Amino acid sequence: MQLFSIFGNPVAHSRSPLMHNSVFKHLSYKACYTRTLLEDSTKLKETFFKLKLSGANVTVPHKEAAFEACDEVRGFAKKIGVVNTLINENGRLIGYNTDADGFLYAISEFQNIKKVLIIGAGGTAKALAIRFLDEGIKVSVLNRSEGRLAYFQDFGCSVNSWDNFKVSEYDLVINTTSAGLQDTELPAPKEMIEDIFKHTRYVADAIYGKVTPFLALAQEKQLTYKDGADMLLGQGVLANELFVNKKLAKEDIEKYMKASFSL
Repeated sequence: MQLFSIFGNPVAHSRSPLMHNSVFKHLSYKACYTRTLLEDSTKLKETFFKLKLSGANVTVPHKEAAFEACDEVRGFAKKIGVVNTLINENGRLIGYNTDADGFLYAISEFQNIKKVLIIGAGGTAKALAIRFLDEGIKVSVLNRSEGRLAYFQDFGCSVNSWDNFKVSEYDLVINTTSAGLQDTELPAPKEMIEDIFKHTRYVADAIYGKVTPFLALAQEKQLTYKDGADMLLGQGVLANELFVNKKLAKEDIEKYMKASFSL
């Protein structure tokens, strides 16, 4: 029996156990998936091996720490310095990132996306920004302070803090911060968000399972919006493929993972 988990803080809200266990149960794969509240990012690797995990997902605020903890990082994660999926490969911790492709899956119904504004500058923002740039999409990043913006600027993003932000035209605006997850906060001052919403067609929030204040405002402004559920599904399918070393068909993984959202 293989054991998998998700590391995060907070983590009690995570649907990942339901998603992955649905796949394991229906496809008779001998594995179990649980949650691990991790308060200290520096203990990630130690905790992973103490729990004798075969693999794990990583959510806020540990995705960059997960990158540092790995013995080897592969694929897109190596380019961006952010890991959300961990594999135990013969006692070595191998890191991947499935967030970005999961998000592209989530917004596939949005048409003609050429300019994106990302609010926040954490691990999810990094993954999305660089993936969008790879697709030839112009990316702007808005963060409360300038401290974490140099990373994005180095890759060719337009960057702004709250203090120097001037609104432009966007096709899609995405909240990648935790604002609204456990509170009633917006990811930026309300006046700023309202101004941004006058200049976009689509709105998305990486948070799932609730209408955040950010999405409620988008709804009020009659904008097309979606929460992070499809992103969660998309990245989860790709992570599960890594967990089972592609021994299960991707279509079957997606089928039973999608079914878990009705539970």
